[in-house]
Amino acid sequence: MAGQRVRIKLKSFDSKAIDVSAQTIVDSAKRSGAKIAGPIPLPTRIRKVTVNRSVHVHVTSREQFEMRTYKRMIDIYDTTAETMNSLMNIELPAGVYIEIKQ
Repeated sequence: MAGQRVRIKLKSFDSKAIDVSAQTIVDSAKRSGAKIAGPIPLPTRIRKVTVNRSVHVHVTSREQFEMRTYKRMIDIYDTTAETMNSLMNIELPAGVYIEIKQ
C-alpha cells in the first residue's frame, strides 16, 4: 500500500463545513507522515430555480432561489496503513459528503 495515491473529494452545501472538514483531513494525514496536495477548490455548482409567487393573479411576479454545491479535492501521496486508518476514523460535520478513491 505504500507509495499509492489516494484522492479524496468533498461536497457540501455549506462552505464553512467543507473547509473545516478539509483541514481536519489534511491535519490527520500530515500526522501520519503522508505528503499532501490540496485542498484544491473545484468549481462551485450553482443551481437556480425560478418559481411564480402567485399561481393565478400576478403571473409576472417571480421569485428566484439558488442552491450552491461546494467541492474540494485532496490528494494524499505515500500512504501507509496508519494513514488509511486515521482517514477512516475521522469525524466530519453533518452535511459533508466524502468520496475516497485509491
